[in-house]
Amino acid sequence: MMDLDTAHLVSLFEHATEGIILTNNKGAITLINPAAERMFKYDAREVIGKPIEMLIPQRFHSLHSGQRREFYGHPQNRVMGSGRDLYGRRSDGSEIPVEVSLSFYKREEDLFVTAFIVDITHRKSIEQNMLQQQVELERMTNDMRKLNTQLEVKVEERTLILKEALQKLEQSQKELHDALNKEKQLSEIKSRFVSIASHEFRTPLSTVLSSAALVSKYTTTAEQDKRDRHVEKIKNAVRNLNDILDDFLSLGKLEEGKIETHPVAFNIEEFMEEVLEEIKPQEKPGQQIVFSCEENPVIFSDKRLLKNIIINLLANAIKFSGENTSIDIRSKTRPSHFEISITDQGIGISEEDQEQLFSSFFRGRNAVNIQGTGLGLHIIKRYADLLKGTIQIKSALGRGTTVTVTIPAAHQKQ
Repeated sequence: MMDLDTAHLVSLFEHATEGIILTNNKGAITLINPAAERMFKYDAREVIGKPIEMLIPQRFHSLHSGQRREFYGHPQNRVMGSGRDLYGRRSDGSEIPVEVSLSFYKREEDLFVTAFIVDITHRKSIEQNMLQQQVELERMTNDMRKLNTQLEVKVEERTLILKEALQKLEQSQKELHDALNKEKQLSEIKSRFVSIASHEFRTPLSTVLSSAALVSKYTTTAEQDKRDRHVEKIKNAVRNLNDILDDFLSLGKLEEGKIETHPVAFNIEEFMEEVLEEIKPQEKPGQQIVFSCEENPVIFSDKRLLKNIIINLLANAIKFSGENTSIDIRSKTRPSHFEISITDQGIGISEEDQEQLFSSFFRGRNAVNIQGTGLGLHIIKRYADLLKGTIQIKSALGRGTTVTVTIPAAHQKQ
């Protein structure tokens, strides 16, 4: 049976909205996901083992073959949109404009290249319409100039017409500028996602592969401790992969508006016992998590969202704190609100970084060497917003961090 982590990876591959194609060092297709099948109107069985050039218009074959050989000789990652006009060829011979990002990895001595493909037919259509609008605007401007020459005697009427035309021109230019900026931002977000996903998946997968290979070499009872050590590395790597997938899936659901709140009354002390038991495998040696509750332990909120918030905050506190440190959790129930704060003795956050903490894919400058997607606090903030709550952070470099989540009574009583 497929385990949960493998199921996540398969789900990510199968349900990705971008086309994903994997080729070997000979340029032959070894994997293709459903999105790419739909995009090129091929069944996977028709393309597996065939050269990638079958998905490229005939007129580009010789050029692409040379570029592919050059890439395989000097492979390097290429992000979405790099000034190239690229086209794909469907099974019926029709062509579509595409954007392609490339990443690679080596398995044993073989080089594999992953292509992430986006059909930009709609965007090209928008760009064409924008160009047509620009031509139309230029034509209108020329007409207005001619009209100005012809109607010199009607100064008042001419001024009004010019004013209205200029307003329309300015509005159209603003709309054009805004549309181009939005497209640029979307392209940058996709590029950052592909880059981070590629980097974050590669490290734990390499650990799994290397440790699995070493485990098979330790066959005697006397080498059990070595086997255990590599098995633990595999477990940690799989947990990291699961955390990354959870972040991406959570962000996707939030962006699609698929998460709703369902508040219920529950005991915060019993709730925290479950949370601490779940987070325990992530604790470093000697770390202690201490929970205390003030006033009434019964609260009214969405149990699932609150659990996700606290689990994420605790995981950060554990990750960014050293061994033999203490993490304090305090909850307060007041007539106007419920409040829970988590305090660690970790590396802390600079004032400059605190201003951008809740942005997607943001990593603090003192945390770039610590594994993570930069989505955790962004997702936590979105969950808190759904609960009509707020998040406050107090921190200083080298002096730990306190994160306080406040949920108003208005939400608790709804």
